Amino acid sequence: MNNHSVEKVGGTSMSNYVAVRDNIILRPGAGESRCQRIIVVSAYGGITNQLLEHKKSGKPGVYALFADAVNDDSWREMLHAVKDEFFAINSSLFGNTELLTRANAFISERLEDAERCLSDLQSLCRHGHFALESHLAEVREMLASVGEAHSAWNTAQLLKRDGINACFVDLTGWRATCHTSLDERIIDAFASIDLEREVPIVTGYAHSDSGVMSTFDRGYSEMIFSRIAVLTEARETIIHKEFHLSSADPRLVGEDKAVPIGRTNYDVADQLANLGMEAIHPKAAKGLRHRNIPLRVKNTFEPDHPGTLITSDYRSSRPCVEIIAGRKGVYALELFDQDMTGSIDLYDRQILETIRRFRAHIVSKDINANTITHYLFTNLKTVRRIRTALEQCYPDAELDQQKVAIVSAIGSDMQVPGILAKTVGALAANNISVLAMHQSMRQVDMQFVVNEEDYELAVKSLHGVLVEIHDHGKCISAPPG
Repeated sequence: MNNHSVEKVGGTSMSNYVAVRDNIILRPGAGESRCQRIIVVSAYGGITNQLLEHKKSGKPGVYALFADAVNDDSWREMLHAVKDEFFAINSSLFGNTELLTRANAFISERLEDAERCLSDLQSLCRHGHFALESHLAEVREMLASVGEAHSAWNTAQLLKRDGINACFVDLTGWRATCHTSLDERIIDAFASIDLEREVPIVTGYAHSDSGVMSTFDRGYSEMIFSRIAVLTEARETIIHKEFHLSSADPRLVGEDKAVPIGRTNYDVADQLANLGMEAIHPKAAKGLRHRNIPLRVKNTFEPDHPGTLITSDYRSSRPCVEIIAGRKGVYALELFDQDMTGSIDLYDRQILETIRRFRAHIVSKDINANTITHYLFTNLKTVRRIRTALEQCYPDAELDQQKVAIVSAIGSDMQVPGILAKTVGALAANNISVLAMHQSMRQVDMQFVVNEEDYELAVKSLHGVLVEIHDHGKCISAPPG
């Protein structure tokens, strides 16, 4: 293992260059040790939403508009609007300088290339022999890559301007003459970089012959970050976010009650990712876990705080709940069929295949003798499409859907006798109906399905009874500095 760290900067943090420079690159207390670090950057906040689609609301961006209408030019209008946004960001960063001209020329070239590719593909697919669907994966990857290339190029130039020996590392494969595997692209890119002297600023997207978005979709930047750490044998990895990984959302339970989590393990990180509160994408965490590379999650805007250290082997000093997390906007899709009894596996396979086809995220599911309920995080339009497809497969079945919320108590060791009864009691005391609940034998989480309007109160209730009443110093350990 080497002496360097691999660090990823999130999109919201990237939108504040001064904070990135002063709190991450020139981190307080680091002295002259600003090298021996690889910095992987996301696109500026909101840019990928405009290039693809909004991650939460589903509002279409360039990709979604292009994918939905072969004969419609709305995608082109959106692309031009995104170009204006790129130029506005550049102007705010570089001012009226020669660097602004270069920055605009760099991103203009990428956007013009992309527009030509989309225009040619659109024309081609108006002929009956060519299907747009077979090219959409490549279109999605191409558009996604533009955002990371923009932020990485800008950051490298700004750091050079400010006296830091930074270099731009472009993994996007733009205009590449041959396709390579992801590992080959990363190894080739770092073969000539001297980490003793240079600070590489790396695109959070990397092109590969198999594609990264087909597997990781919007989690691709974390996968690239993880793979770089594994291949370069990093000592540590760090993700810089705009918030601490805390015992609950401070906006819900109060900043005086939510406390940063000092240490936890990759099991807990997986449960958070399943709820959409990613410390790191589970598949990205897998490589770090197998190589025993620790991950630290830090708040960009509190650089003196050591953050949360995530390792494979950590268990809390005593059994307890570490985090209360959850998700609103979940749809419970229930399928009841009397004929299911004795054939659950056949039904389950068909339902899962349908859900995958429409790209909905499964948060949890219930199964009994004749009913399967999936809890899906997606939009109503997708739920209706899934439901219609299932009604065609099972015309005699009864299907129902309901918008709910899921609240979860999570910890590295939750083997506390009576904890389930205590938790249900706390919810009942606040007149919150539990629609369903789940607790696995691994004892790392408990999930409660509640009405969506009860979500905030449920989080407060569970945090109060499971976290606040305990001494945080005993359960939530401080990480090494």
